Amino acid sequence: MPHVLVLNASYEPLGVVPLRRALVLVLENKAICLEESGAFMHSETVTVPAPSVVRLKRFVRVPYRGPVPLTRRALFARDGGRCMYCGGVATSVDHVIPRSRGGQHAWDNVVASCRRCNHTKADRHLVEIGWRLRHKPAPPTGLAWRIIGTGHRDPRWLPYLQPYGAEDAMARIDGISA
Repeated sequence: MPHVLVLNASYEPLGVVPLRRALVLVLENKAICLEESGAFMHSETVTVPAPSVVRLKRFVRVPYRGPVPLTRRALFARDGGRCMYCGGVATSVDHVIPRSRGGQHAWDNVVASCRRCNHTKADRHLVEIGWRLRHKPAPPTGLAWRIIGTGHRDPRWLPYLQPYGAEDAMARIDGISA
């Protein structure tokens, strides 16, 4: 089922909801459709264009959400779906400082890697095998990462996410699907 970007009344991205939930918001006059997906939803008497982006009519106060959660999908988005050791297609997650040697499961210690590099590195430090990371791992920043990290995306969302750091994130995700 397609997903829809929900914006606050101030155009701040709030999250991604299923199409059905977005239609309920629009039909109950709680949200305005800003972008249509091109598809139509049919009932017995009404045909409604399916939204891609909706904006709430009333401002919703959102409490502080903290850092972006570390998920496999968000990690692959941050690293562009590429192995941080060799640049190949990433298929697994690796801890730079192995957990068996005291490494933490945190953004600055976890990278995407291909199976071969992950197996070769095993539980050793990079210095021991003479490897270097292509980029220093760091937590992603910006509201756009909360949306993009879900894995749902639509090119029509980009203009609404650009002020929140989406250009780099969307480019990285497009690199994954290529």
